[in-house]
Amino acid sequence: MVMGTLKNMDKAEETWFQKVEKLHPYQTLVYLGMFGSGMIFLFLTVAFIGSGFENLKGISFQIPKAFIVSTFVIIYSSYSASKLMQSYRDEQLSRLKDNLFRTFCLGLIFTGLQLVGWKELSTMGIDFAGLPSGSFLYVLSGIHLFHLAGALIFALIMIYQYRKKEKDVVQHLIVVTNPFEKMRIQLFTTYWIFMDLIWVVLFTLFLFAF
Repeated sequence: MVMGTLKNMDKAEETWFQKVEKLHPYQTLVYLGMFGSGMIFLFLTVAFIGSGFENLKGISFQIPKAFIVSTFVIIYSSYSASKLMQSYRDEQLSRLKDNLFRTFCLGLIFTGLQLVGWKELSTMGIDFAGLPSGSFLYVLSGIHLFHLAGALIFALIMIYQYRKKEKDVVQHLIVVTNPFEKMRIQLFTTYWIFMDLIWVVLFTLFLFAF
């Protein structure tokens, strides 16, 4: 019985390794990047909590209104990003491009609101060189923006490519039947929603801080 259990465990491990080996290099890169990003945010979050973030509440600071609005914007962008694969399955390249452009614009709006939020923090007297807990607000939101910037650049590249191909029947057919293109859309969607979830977690933590 023990031998049988060990064989089953070996088989499960083999299956897991086989799945990893079958991943496209782009998939491996994105998944490893997400894992690394998750670890960075985890360590910084722990450091933020250890910095005495409750001090912000004691000084009666208020969470920036721009952070609140940006949270709704990025949640909506997740909904927009979730529509990309459905557009691809329906072979609607124009709709795919439109949803991608909408997601991109929402990402830009989110970025702008984050900058406004930093301005609000500065007006309240919370700056990068002040309270350690206040500095972490800039660090955490800034690193998040840095990670989101990569997705925005990638989205802009895909929008440009789809705009060139959507009116060409042959190119349109190649795009909607290309497994590599499907993988790119899936990776973008996964990464975008992952970064949105990261912000929601950070925002929830900021709420407790204020």
